[in-house]
Amino acid sequence: MNPAAGTALAVLLSLVSAAGYALAAVAQSRLAAASPAAPDGRGALRALLARGQWWWAVGLNAAGALAHVAALHYGPLTLVQPLGALTLVAALPLGAYCARRRVTRTEWRGALWTLGGLVGLVAVTGPTAPGEALSLRESLVVAAATALLIAALASGRLQGRERRGNDGPAARGLGHATASGIASGVASALTQTLTAALSLDLPGTEPTWWQTALLAVLISGFASGGLLLSQAAYRGGLAAPLAVVNLSNPAAAAVIGVALLGETFRAGAWGWLVAAGASLVAARGVVLLTKGGTPEPTVVAVAVPAPAATTATATATATAIQAEARPMPIPRLPDLTAPETEPTPAPVGG
Repeated sequence: MNPAAGTALAVLLSLVSAAGYALAAVAQSRLAAASPAAPDGRGALRALLARGQWWWAVGLNAAGALAHVAALHYGPLTLVQPLGALTLVAALPLGAYCARRRVTRTEWRGALWTLGGLVGLVAVTGPTAPGEALSLRESLVVAAATALLIAALASGRLQGRERRGNDGPAARGLGHATASGIASGVASALTQTLTAALSLDLPGTEPTWWQTALLAVLISGFASGGLLLSQAAYRGGLAAPLAVVNLSNPAAAAVIGVALLGETFRAGAWGWLVAAGASLVAARGVVLLTKGGTPEPTVVAVAVPAPAATTATATATATAIQAEARPMPIPRLPDLTAPETEPTPAPVGG
């Protein structure tokens, strides 16, 4: 296959992958909105596994992952990874259509900001060199540290006090989304380690069968945990948790690569500055998506005509009040002064 055809096939598979992830996210969001939240969480997983919509979402996620892997086979990472960020752009109109509403202008702005930040992060992240993977000891340390971090994020300990009002579910949703992205990123790093172990290219001593089986169990646990955490995250909405999942996944992989595999950002110090700026841009987008999830209701004043009897009663009452308010006329009292009498002449003495 010539390079042009391979690039076109990689783009097509990337779009299919983004559509699969977007449809899965919308299905999970609708399932989260329809499922009642249990206060103690008992029976939630069993009820979730009994829903057919959940398995449809799992199948769509698997299809998106397979299409993403196939796209990486035909195209470079620098092309496939930015196209994978189109999941957020595709999920916004799909979720709004299913909810029978329009995508708000704030949501579109937040999606563009988040997409720009994610593309900037991917652009300065160098691909992993062939055969470069974690050792078994490093894999166990990463798995243990990630499990503690996920437990703290899922329980809300890293979020401080829960916000009052309607911000509580949204804040918990972002915490679950961060944990979901981290779990998926670590699962990808461990998958790379398992692949190296199966091909006998793992750094260090040759792994035994139980060590390879342990890696497979850890990968399954983190992958399943990421899926369940994303389901819990969508209780606080769709757009903002999906953006956080798409951001925290490559961020976790980048941290592992820089801290343990000796990787670095492209362009040296400028790459670090670009990564920091892209992170701020993406954070701005998440904030906008959090605010733009619920459009403000429009208050319309409607004049309701009053019945005739009520109008007559109100008119009579107003007339009586006006009558009482008028100054009462002062009655004219009769003249109480004594009538004038003519003076009686005094007798004249002789």
